[in-house]
Amino acid sequence: MKIEIWSDIRCPFCYIGKTKFEKALAQFEHKDAVEITWRAFQLDPEAVTDTSISAAQSMASRKGISLEESEEMHANATEIASEVGLDFHFEKAVPANSMKAHQLSAFAKTKGVQNDIEDALFRAYFTEGKNIDDIPTLIAIGTNFGLTASDIQNVYDNNLFADEVKADQMQAYQFGINSVPFFVLNNKYAVKGAQPVDHFLATLNGVYQEMHQST
Repeated sequence: MKIEIWSDIRCPFCYIGKTKFEKALAQFEHKDAVEITWRAFQLDPEAVTDTSISAAQSMASRKGISLEESEEMHANATEIASEVGLDFHFEKAVPANSMKAHQLSAFAKTKGVQNDIEDALFRAYFTEGKNIDDIPTLIAIGTNFGLTASDIQNVYDNNLFADEVKADQMQAYQFGINSVPFFVLNNKYAVKGAQPVDHFLATLNGVYQEMHQST
């Protein structure tokens, strides 16, 4: 079973959705038959990394809402995240463009460690307050999973995988995807958003049964 997941590292519900999906996958009898590919989606491709402001200030400016409204939205996301075992610290989050993070993820896919890198990038942004647009930070993340510092530096020196990131985004637009996370199973079935674990599990079982009903 092929599953593609469009998400953005800066999207709290993408991290929550990833966690819920993985809880469902752990219960799925045929999880060894599942191949997962992460696809890039930038909620704000034009975002400028700014370490001088908070994530709440950044979102308030981008969405045209008050700082209080922004902080309340972050508080709500933090509470929902805690329900699935995630520890969000928006007060430490660094507003950053996610392009370089997506490039690292695309490179990690070629080395078989994309899912690990995705998890580390989410944790870096939402929990650890790291700058996901900072190359030394990204190198440190990548080398934790067997990628070499020189290979990661080469990605950025030569702007590798940028076209792949843009292609993922273009494909999302062609599919009509305008919010993430967005899960596509076997190029046929879609699950939108951070759905409950039971919903993900039912979808996995349903798709698997359809795949094998003629055998």
